Amino acid sequence: MAGSAAVLEDGSGLSRLDQNLFRLERVLALLSGLAVFSLMLLAVVSVSGRNLMNAPLPGYVDWIEQAMPLIAFMAIAYTQRDGGHIRMDILVGRLSGRALWAAEFLTTLAALVLMVLLVWGTWSHFDRSFDFNAPLWSRDSSIDIGIPIWPAKLLAPVAFAVLSARMALQLWGYGRAFVLGLVEPVAVPLVQSAAAQAAEEAAHVGELENDEGRG
Repeated sequence: MAGSAAVLEDGSGLSRLDQNLFRLERVLALLSGLAVFSLMLLAVVSVSGRNLMNAPLPGYVDWIEQAMPLIAFMAIAYTQRDGGHIRMDILVGRLSGRALWAAEFLTTLAALVLMVLLVWGTWSHFDRSFDFNAPLWSRDSSIDIGIPIWPAKLLAPVAFAVLSARMALQLWGYGRAFVLGLVEPVAVPLVQSAAAQAAEEAAHVGELENDEGRG
């Protein structure tokens, strides 16, 4: 399983692209978090309405269906950037140097090919649902209150396209590290040891305590 990772930055073009893409990824991750929070509020409204007035929120299930792509897909590129996705490190964790970067390059390339196919497939799925000539531009809608489904279907290819861009940048980073024999390349997640994680957490806690002391 993947551990905590750090992403280094410098003034190179690769690093600047990484930081610019990271800004977009943070916005998408924020939208995903807001979707989770919104579903919590909808649940409170629906349950309160059912218990107090015997009138649950109309279309509650429909709104959940619409929010699921936001929750499931919008933050995947953000997580990929930090190396947070679950993976098996039994073999890769034993590698170092060019062997490590070659392994990371090949696995990322395989994942990128899969994601490009998913972008194509999910876009086709969205295209079957969208029609400029149909009411609300939709060929299909939710069962209860008739919400157009195409906005939710559009989120999947958008999120997968951003993830594909992230993987392409990481391929560049891993390939550069392999060719130049770099120890700590930029724009790729570098897995930290347990000692490094503990030191970083201690430093963070120390900064918080200093800020509280000054306040």
